Amino acid sequence: MAYKFVGKPVPRLEGGEKVSGKLRYAADIEIPGALSAKILRSPLPHARIVKIDASIAANFPGVHCIITAADIPPVMVGLRMKDMPLLARDRVRYVGEPVAAVAADSVEIAEAALGLIDVQYAELPYVTDPVEAIRPGAPVLHDNPAQYKNAPERSTELPNIQSYGQWSNGDVEAGFSKAARVFEHTFRTPLGFHAYIEPHACTVRIHEGGQVEIWASNKAPFTLRDRFARDLGLDPARIKVHILPVGGDFGGKTSVVEVPVCYFLAERTGKPVKMILDYSEELAACSHRHPAVITLRTGVDSDGKLCALHARAVFSGGGYAALKANAEVTVQGPRRVASYYRIPAIQVETFCAYTNQVPCTQTRTPGSPQTTFAMESQIDIIARELGMDPVEFRKKNLLRAGEPTPFGQKLQGIVVQETLDKALDVSGFKKPKGKNIGRGVAVYERPSGAGKSGAAITVEANGSVTVDLGVPDVGPGIHTVVQQIVGEVLDLPRERVNVRVEDTDKSPYDSGTGGSKSTNSVGTAAYQAVTEVKEKLLALAAERIGCKPENITAQNGRYVAPGSKPMSFTEIMRLAVEQNGAALTHLSIYEPARAPITSFAAQVAEVEVDPVTGQVKVKKLTTVHDSGTVLNHLSYQGQVDGGVITGLGFALMEDSSLVDGKMATANLGEFKMATAADVPKLTTVLMESPTGPSPYQGKAIAEIPNVPTAAAIANAIEDAVGVRLYDLPLTSEKVYAALKAH
Repeated sequence: MAYKFVGKPVPRLEGGEKVSGKLRYAADIEIPGALSAKILRSPLPHARIVKIDASIAANFPGVHCIITAADIPPVMVGLRMKDMPLLARDRVRYVGEPVAAVAADSVEIAEAALGLIDVQYAELPYVTDPVEAIRPGAPVLHDNPAQYKNAPERSTELPNIQSYGQWSNGDVEAGFSKAARVFEHTFRTPLGFHAYIEPHACTVRIHEGGQVEIWASNKAPFTLRDRFARDLGLDPARIKVHILPVGGDFGGKTSVVEVPVCYFLAERTGKPVKMILDYSEELAACSHRHPAVITLRTGVDSDGKLCALHARAVFSGGGYAALKANAEVTVQGPRRVASYYRIPAIQVETFCAYTNQVPCTQTRTPGSPQTTFAMESQIDIIARELGMDPVEFRKKNLLRAGEPTPFGQKLQGIVVQETLDKALDVSGFKKPKGKNIGRGVAVYERPSGAGKSGAAITVEANGSVTVDLGVPDVGPGIHTVVQQIVGEVLDLPRERVNVRVEDTDKSPYDSGTGGSKSTNSVGTAAYQAVTEVKEKLLALAAERIGCKPENITAQNGRYVAPGSKPMSFTEIMRLAVEQNGAALTHLSIYEPARAPITSFAAQVAEVEVDPVTGQVKVKKLTTVHDSGTVLNHLSYQGQVDGGVITGLGFALMEDSSLVDGKMATANLGEFKMATAADVPKLTTVLMESPTGPSPYQGKAIAEIPNVPTAAAIANAIEDAVGVRLYDLPLTSEKVYAALKAH
């Protein structure tokens, strides 16, 4: 079906303000009289705090306040599990952990004061490898983690367990007994960084009556308000969080520590307090992507069909579990391992270990890039061991329509075979290739996310329409999509639809961005609100005209009623508002259920490997998506391109590994990530069909394109020069060493 506004490559609503510098982010907020705050962070991965002396720093000119754990209530914070002190109280568990905070007249003064705070430590043994951390005898980071608020159940006696999960379907042992061959491989992925452009920033002001006002770079302002109130024992009705643009999130913008620290400094000084982190702090102390050690044991029968899978994933969770948002406090990706294959028996174990590193959190499809790198790499390994073509081996085992996933879920519209075929065809996968050129393939699937969202529509007498939302735009362009949806329903140009976000006092509730939910949740809330307000408009206009609502019909972009001249929808709106005696407003709250609808993706990487140096050059990346209806082709393509390049960086260069318990990369100049010079030829194919759960049958895209890329590249490297790498990133040094050992 052809739409007027939906499905078009509409430019971003806020694009002009972004490129002109007019858009104000959290760091741009200037509150008169605000003090500058900085945090003193631990230089050690594990140590007992013996003594803190801040007396000299407190007397430094321009310093207004210094706080340590002794100066504030014993607050434990976390998105779900409350196991992290706001400021380290007895010991520190990672390099970068907050120990003290300073509020001063300027950033320079605050930084100078940090250097004057004397902290005496007694060093303790530390552990940074997650596999070592859960072995008996490892240094114990938390004496009794089960005591923490919202701690998950732990059906294991292993040490340093943040969380443990086990899921199974079918008889796994019987499945392995049917196997002609059983393959077991272990894969590793490193600590990763979100690499958003905008650093964490926030300002907290406490008014005379005790009301708290917050400006923060945060993807979920209502969640921030409610969590902040619970953690500090405050009334959420007396807290207002401003909804600000977010300069990149990818899962990392949660404000767990910065806002409460600024609050206590503001409470003590009686002044607003502002904090902006620098990138050395972001890299060393803010949430990262979990490192993983994933072992797959896979059985294949004599017909080349998968018959059993046991997956064991051990994630390094860092010093605290506080930054994980799900109730199980684990990494969810392994629960979708091999979800697009036909496997009659499966068992998955997921461990999240306490380790002496920066705490980790959700990062653009939590756990799936790690798990899919392992699974899609092993599929290629198995095929080659069996003497089969990796593509044909996949086709033999991929789901077909009507077949359940390994965990028994029945999905609608299974088109993984078609998606893979399209990727192979478009990429020229079977065409001849030169020496040291390789091609690799990988597939993935992920459904749309869900969460509670609200949208309020207001129609004025002059025909203007305003949509109030409670969610910031963290990059995907949800405000623009909502504008398109509302314009489509009301047959209004997008310029006539104003999207407004204000604060948690005035805006409708939203649970925040995350999990590829925005178009599904926010978009549907807006669609419902505008559809219902349109029904009211037509009813009121019909009452004014003197006919029944169903007698007003749309014809060629005009509205016709018996005995009346054809009218534009603007005229209908004017009549309705006049009849109502005031502007029309309608609020809709929507929380979608998890629909059995997913999105399939297939990627093909073409690489050239220098056999002398091991250097890998990705020449082409082809990505094909079962996309549903694309609501905005410009934003959708931006998500695909950004995701694929994120996957490229994850595959080839990104590594925040620790050396002697400390982050080796101190700034963005040292952190290797993909730049414009690394971008290969990108080809995107969208298999559009009206089959998705969101308005106009759209599907998720934000978290999908970055997942299969690493495996596709690893498979292409083996195809090019015959060596297999099991740990990321796939650096030239590793390829060189593998070639020498080959």
